[in-house]
Amino acid sequence: MEYTTLEKLDERVSRLGFGCMRFPTTPDGAIDEPRAAAMLKTAYDAGVNYFDTAYFYHNRTAEAFLGRALKMFPRESFKLATKLPVSLIDSLEKAKEIYEGQFVSLDTPYFDFYLLHALDGERWDAVLRMGILDFLLEEQKKGRIRHLGFSFHDDYAAFERILTYRDWDFCQIQFNYMDVDVQAGMKGYELAKSRGVPVVVMEPVKGGSLATLSEEITAPLKAAHPDWSVASWAMRWVASLDNCRIILSGMSDEAQVADNLATFSGENRLSEADQQVIVQVREAIRARVFVGCTACKYCMPCPFGVDIPRNFRMMNQFAMYSNERNLQGSWKGMEEKERASACQRCGKCEKACPQHLPIREKLAEIAERMK
Repeated sequence: MEYTTLEKLDERVSRLGFGCMRFPTTPDGAIDEPRAAAMLKTAYDAGVNYFDTAYFYHNRTAEAFLGRALKMFPRESFKLATKLPVSLIDSLEKAKEIYEGQFVSLDTPYFDFYLLHALDGERWDAVLRMGILDFLLEEQKKGRIRHLGFSFHDDYAAFERILTYRDWDFCQIQFNYMDVDVQAGMKGYELAKSRGVPVVVMEPVKGGSLATLSEEITAPLKAAHPDWSVASWAMRWVASLDNCRIILSGMSDEAQVADNLATFSGENRLSEADQQVIVQVREAIRARVFVGCTACKYCMPCPFGVDIPRNFRMMNQFAMYSNERNLQGSWKGMEEKERASACQRCGKCEKACPQHLPIREKLAEIAERMK
């Protein structure tokens, strides 16, 4: 297992972190505890010592399960990370209530890494306004939190504002070879590096999308390294960046555990030639866009309630990554009136579109596909 020493924090951690958001489940949706526990043990025995969970994961049951499962290992032998669900909190008292409950669920006297969960600009303002940051800093002085950071989902401007507010112990960002210009992106990575803030990477495989690419797209990857999985290319891309110190993987089956362990148990950095293959693949993925919508929203509101940019974003993601599960989830997540199938072909949207896109035609294609 490859390790990294976080000099700033005096911690030695495995570069592969076990993300606890996607454990295998039983038919009723509950965590398949025997399988999940066995996967955790396999990872631990191979050297993984960083386990990342959160209040929300698995319908709020992941923390309690992980607290029980990790009892098989000495507490000082692993690093435990969890997060405060800022989106649920409307007062400092509520934050304290949830925070104390997490100690009970995880059955631990301290958190090695504690994060403000899924910050954006608005939630960060609320954290400051309610005094939550000051509270957590006091808890850190008491030793109940060893290292304090945040996870992030917003644009670069918000990331810069949060990261430069104080000297954070670490930060966690969504980062992969397709998201270099999304959210914090490469600019955020470079900013964290310049300030000496270690980066923990989430979604290195983009929620599985970079593992489900078409054969045409993956051909250059297979040609360059026939023995590497498609997913491992994404893991290796972030591992090649020296300030991506911990790379999280939400492992949901035994094969994913085995593949990730193989990736992080030897040399995993990409060569210059490999980097050029990634550039080729990135360009090929982007060329598969279904429709060139920029989400300017000049077409909105639709008189019939269709969310045109959302439908186009959904189909662009599918066209690029061929991820059927994400496609179905996005469709089910929309109200009936928001779906492409609700289009009445009135043409109002096309008159307003600055790019002159054939919106009605493209919506009809989406509706037919989703049948």
